[in-house]
Amino acid sequence: MSTALNDLDSSSPAALSLAGKKVVVVGGKTGIGLGIAHAAFAAGASVTVASRRITSLEDRPDLANYEQIILDVRDEAAVQKAFDAIGPFDHLAVTAGPEFGSWGNFMDADMRGVRNYLDGKFFGSWACARHAAPHLRTGGSITLLTGGLAVRPKIGFSAVLAAFSAVESLSGSLALELSPTRVNTIRPGFVDTDLWKDFSNDERNALKEKVRSSFPARHAGTIGDIGHAALFLMTNPYVTGIVMEVSGGENLVPSVF
Repeated sequence: MSTALNDLDSSSPAALSLAGKKVVVVGGKTGIGLGIAHAAFAAGASVTVASRRITSLEDRPDLANYEQIILDVRDEAAVQKAFDAIGPFDHLAVTAGPEFGSWGNFMDADMRGVRNYLDGKFFGSWACARHAAPHLRTGGSITLLTGGLAVRPKIGFSAVLAAFSAVESLSGSLALELSPTRVNTIRPGFVDTDLWKDFSNDERNALKEKVRSSFPARHAGTIGDIGHAALFLMTNPYVTGIVMEVSGGENLVPSVF
C-alpha cells in the first residue's frame, strides 16, 4: 500500500512541471501554437518557436520569452537544418499548417490545392517528426495537431479531412516506431483564433454564441485550453499513441458550422 501511495505522490500535479526542459513549437507564434508555447513556458520550459520568418519584438513583444528559429515545414531540407541547429531538446509540438481555405475543392480543374494542403499539413508534420526524433532526449514526446473534421466530414473539405486522418494515423504508427519517445495527437474542436479572421466581428460573435449555447462545455475553446492539453501530453509518461479530442463536447451535438 505504501509503495502505491508513493507512486501516486510521484504523479501529483507537480509532475506537470517542465522545469529544465526544452520545448519546440512549430507554428508557435500564432493561434493554438502560441497557446502551447505559453503553457510550456508557464510550466518552466525554455521554448523555441519555429516559423517561416523571424518576427521583430517591437511588433510582437509577447514573443520576448521565446527563442525564434526559421523553419518552413514544406521544405524538408530546411526542416532538417532547423532541427540540427536546435540540437537536443525534450518535447516537440507541430501546429503549423496551410492558410485557411487554401485546399481547393475535390472537383477543381487541377490538384494544386490538395497537394499544397497535404504538403503543409501531412508531409510537414512527417518531416518535423522525422528530423526532430534524433534530437529528442530520453522521456521526450511529439505532439501533432488535427481538428474535428477528421471525424466529421463536410462538403468542400475533402483535402482537410484526408490530411487530418493521415496525421492521426501517422501519430499512432510513430508511437510504435519511435518508442520510447511518446507520440500523440490533439484534435481540437472550435477554438477562437485568428483562423476566423476573415469573418466579421458580428459573424464571429454569432458563431461563438452558437458554440456557447450548444456545446456541453458551454464556452468557446481558447488557445489556453489546447495548451493545457499539450502540457498534459508532454508530462504524462504513460500516454502515447492517442488522439486527444479537446472540443467542449462538439462531437456530441449537431454541427453549428
